[in-house]
Amino acid sequence: MQQRTPPWRKLAASLATVFVTGAAWAQDAGVLNIYNWADYIAPDTIRNFEKETGIKVRYDMFDSNEALHAKLVAGNSGYDIVVPGSHFAKQQIAAGLLQKLDKSKLPNLKNLDPAIQAQLAKMDPGNDHLVDWLWGYTTVGINVDKVKTALGGPLPDNAWDLLFKPENIAKLKKCGVAFLDSASEVLPIALHYLGKDPYSTQQADYDAAAKLLKSIRPSVTRFVGSGSDYIDQMARGQICAVLGWSGDIMIAANRAKESKTGQTIQALVPKSGGLLFFDVMAIPKDAKNVANAHKWIDYIMRPEVHAGLSNTVFYANPNKASLAHVKPEIAKNPAIFPSEQVLATMLPPGVPDQATRRIITRTFTNFKANPTAPVFAPNGTFTVSATGGASATGGASATGGASAAGGASAAGGASAAGGASATG
Repeated sequence: MQQRTPPWRKLAASLATVFVTGAAWAQDAGVLNIYNWADYIAPDTIRNFEKETGIKVRYDMFDSNEALHAKLVAGNSGYDIVVPGSHFAKQQIAAGLLQKLDKSKLPNLKNLDPAIQAQLAKMDPGNDHLVDWLWGYTTVGINVDKVKTALGGPLPDNAWDLLFKPENIAKLKKCGVAFLDSASEVLPIALHYLGKDPYSTQQADYDAAAKLLKSIRPSVTRFVGSGSDYIDQMARGQICAVLGWSGDIMIAANRAKESKTGQTIQALVPKSGGLLFFDVMAIPKDAKNVANAHKWIDYIMRPEVHAGLSNTVFYANPNKASLAHVKPEIAKNPAIFPSEQVLATMLPPGVPDQATRRIITRTFTNFKANPTAPVFAPNGTFTVSATGGASATGGASATGGASAAGGASAAGGASAAGGASATG
């Protein structure tokens, strides 16, 4: 859990209501109910909207696309604005969970970057349902000094090698390694790392990804939800590496600098590319305050408002007119607004079919539940321990009637081979 709340988060909390069901929220011309990611809004965004319109904003936060999706599927969400990832929004559009926008009420659509609109049109033909809030990419974030010390040498050429090469991640375990608790983020990256289709439908590809994830699982010290679940830990030096979101890593870097913690945090841009995401504003099918929802979307698309979001949370926005209002050090930061060349290496969002989603979920669940999996030793062999009648190979030890091979030891009636010792 996050242990320190910055002042602007306290403001957001003060504006949020106690979490209740949609049934308890009657239609109210002066109310707007928003469900958004944590750590994803400027301190004055809501305040200025309320002052200008007289509309009272009720603002709640979630920490994963899966959590939001479940609420929309259940129905009667109680929200007028939600902010899913575009890949989840595509599923929600297909399921009739989101309503079409009335573009006549959105004159500020003219400010949006046609290139971003074209990307979203792949998920939402005609851009009929979605407007981009902010965008970024899933990548590797590190505590520079701690990681270099742990590795005992330079960083690998491809940043993903830090997390997916067992011999590297094993060195980082002592200083803390976190992975996003999201199958839809981790599996495409793992598949891409193996040179496979990141949105494969083949069981064999997921078996290969499972083997890779199993090899690194003992070195993953925690799984995290939204950025609020790891930002402060990075800023304080409690985590040295994370598979996380670019802007959240930037927030951690800024927070460490402001708090003078002495930690140097950096969002890396992997040579083989990060995983792009577009978080989008949408209106649920059962929204009660649709007119107010349109007012909010058009307000966000004002150049100075979209710029305020980027200036606060270090994510790129889709608003070309906003760049004049974005702080120069942010607008010119290639880790926040990547070049066209870097963007070309990024993985686009994808939408697996239902059968593949089940495979993805099962693979990720097994990954999380398997902390005693094999780990590569420095010489490139597997080191495995097994107890309770299990068997182990490749330099492992086994007890409780198990067998061991490859230089391992075995006890309790077990057999051992490859130079190993055996007792019992």
